[in-house]
Amino acid sequence: MRTTLTLDPDVAALLEQEAHRLRQPFKQVVNDALRRGLTRRPQRKKRLQVEVHHARLQAGIDPGHLNRLADELEDEALLGKPGR
Repeated sequence: MRTTLTLDPDVAALLEQEAHRLRQPFKQVVNDALRRGLTRRPQRKKRLQVEVHHARLQAGIDPGHLNRLADELEDEALLGKPGR
């Protein structure tokens, strides 16, 4: 099939470079590029699986005040004080 196609300058330059690199006719490089682009199927992303970890808090840690505990640990780290 013969058709007229207007290519953007950057696309034409890439195709010409590829034809020169592969030492193949321009027509073949265009056909191969179109064929690859049109037959490529999008890859399905692998579903993320998360393993559940059942953790228990250490004695003396109140689950209602975890933000306060995180703040205290951050303060200790910044000030260089020894931890608990």
